[in-house]
Amino acid sequence: GPSSDLVHPSAPVNHTHGHHPGRRKNDNKASTYGMNYLLSNCTNGHNASTWTPWKTRKYNPGVLGLHEEVIDFYNFMSPRPEEAAMRKEVVNRIETIIKELWPTADVQIFGSFSTGLYLPTSDIDLVVFGKWERPPLQELEQALRKHNVAEPFSIKVLDKATVPIIKLTDQETEVKVDISFNVETGVKAASFIKDYVKMYPVLPYLIFVLKQFLLQRDLNEVFTGGISSYSLILMVISFLQLHPRIDARNPNENLGVLLIEFFELYGRHFNYLKTGIRIKNGGSYMAKEEIMKEMNNGYRPSMLCIEDPLLPGNDVGRGSYGAMHVKQVFDYAYTVLSHAVSPLARSYPNKDSESTLGRIIRLTQEVIDYREWIIKKWGGRDATRPDNRGRPSCACVGLSYNRVLINVPYKEQQRDSVSPHSADSPMSISSPQQHSSSSSVSSLSGSDNVRTPTTRSTWLMLITAS
Repeated sequence: GPSSDLVHPSAPVNHTHGHHPGRRKNDNKASTYGMNYLLSNCTNGHNASTWTPWKTRKYNPGVLGLHEEVIDFYNFMSPRPEEAAMRKEVVNRIETIIKELWPTADVQIFGSFSTGLYLPTSDIDLVVFGKWERPPLQELEQALRKHNVAEPFSIKVLDKATVPIIKLTDQETEVKVDISFNVETGVKAASFIKDYVKMYPVLPYLIFVLKQFLLQRDLNEVFTGGISSYSLILMVISFLQLHPRIDARNPNENLGVLLIEFFELYGRHFNYLKTGIRIKNGGSYMAKEEIMKEMNNGYRPSMLCIEDPLLPGNDVGRGSYGAMHVKQVFDYAYTVLSHAVSPLARSYPNKDSESTLGRIIRLTQEVIDYREWIIKKWGGRDATRPDNRGRPSCACVGLSYNRVLINVPYKEQQRDSVSPHSADSPMSISSPQQHSSSSSVSSLSGSDNVRTPTTRSTWLMLITAS
């Protein structure tokens, strides 16, 4: 049908898919590299729902349907009690070995396992606090080998990295673990993210979709040519802070509109060459030169420049040499989704069976099987206490989210967002009178079609920034 040729434009799969050519498929269970999207509807007798298991109902047309589907995706992909229990077990195993070596050491969880914003195959980040002159990487490496907790060839000591770490894959569960020493920034960042999740209830919904979107394209880590989770989360926070039209603190905002506008902003309008992102003091865009004056010396401004809200001298985007690749796939997602929610798409014969989100996101059978194995194996030994919806209260891993927070029935918002065709661009999700967040970077993007931001204050902020 017309939808199938939307999944990828007619360019080489490797290019549009955004996969790092050096990565092996089996490193990443979620990678859709080499999966033929055009044939996926009829491969092995599977139907389309094989790749989109979160879609179990018919959705409304347009952006309201995409909003509903984002909620279903979030509820489907959010950590199950069994997944939290399995991870807690991995942490306990490693903590036992650490305490045997150094009884007074303090082991803390940070990163996505701490914030609750983790996908089924996400890493666990641990930091060990103790009294060492330099990180005792080799000692811990030997102890881990002796106890056989890791897959034999998976233990790697990265002692030359900016933050020296030990990487390993847990033998029993295949969970990847990163262990660092005496680094407080990760724990502070996790706490910072939890605060913003409370402030912006829409944040976890967008993060889960965007993390999966980058993960399946192998663009979820800096060293494979992508961006870090922390960079991604700060980009979403900045997008919500500076959105000129919506109240991002309102849990009933249309997630479909927000997702498309996020892709529009960072795929099409944001000027990566000149603009830096600042989160502190309510958020702003800065000319890169301004941010660089305050950065630690010795760094050229990176393509993706994000001032670390917890460490102002640090550029979180530094080293993201693949930022333009990420921009490219965001642009692609914007094109695909804005077309999929347009009135034109409503006339397609397979519109009811087709998943809109499935045009940019697919789950591999490997991930689905892995989750089923976890639920079967850890079903009886659940370390978290389920709440009244059978979900974990997640005391052990930080936040528990109200998973059905955003499904309040409501009208499609009166902002022309249902009609993605506007005067100034063939595929803009906002009308020319009521501008999307992307217009707020126009003055920094040097584009010809500068659109006036909605509010005078946004406009003033941008003039000063440029």
